Amino acid sequence: MASFDENDAIYVRELGIDDIAPVYHLGEELFTSDLYPYLYRTWDEWEVIGLYNTDPEYCLVAETNGDLAGFILGTIITKASWTYGYILWLGVNPKFQRRGVADKLVDKVIARMIEDGARFMLADTDPTNTPALKFFNRKGFGNIRQHIFLSMNLSKHEYYGRLIDYEHQKAERAGYKRSRPAIRVRKPEGVANEVVLNPLVSKSQVTEE
Repeated sequence: MASFDENDAIYVRELGIDDIAPVYHLGEELFTSDLYPYLYRTWDEWEVIGLYNTDPEYCLVAETNGDLAGFILGTIITKASWTYGYILWLGVNPKFQRRGVADKLVDKVIARMIEDGARFMLADTDPTNTPALKFFNRKGFGNIRQHIFLSMNLSKHEYYGRLIDYEHQKAERAGYKRSRPAIRVRKPEGVANEVVLNPLVSKSQVTEE
């Protein structure tokens, strides 16, 4: 990996196809289940790939001396006469924190969204992500709203129990069918080394013909 210095410049550019894997893995390091379960719940490789395909102009990376310093993934939402800029993901490599990486990324994506008609900006994060909340407040974001997530353990749902019972019964029936001996057609007596074309034809019918 290339070495870096505090004075190395931070460059912001559009996300390229070769950046998808590094961005995804950096997100895995940042959005962990123990620290931010809400972010961890929705972060996956399809988030990066999907936004890269649909909104490449709002998917930016910051780099310095060949190293990935951070990324931002956004989109534009149009509802009637309103056009919203929406920052979905913002991540900074811990090695490059406090070097203005997030500022450069957000400023760049906001400028692009204004040029494309956005007049309102949205951003969200885990409510326990205090550094992110402080950062967005400093950048002028406010009017915070809490979104409540509810959960249910489906293994305790009555339908789940019925489904498990049904699958068990289905497996038992399948096992019973496999264990039954196959029914074999008994070869008619007196016919040796001949192919029986119709075992339902009686002996008398054969004689008459």
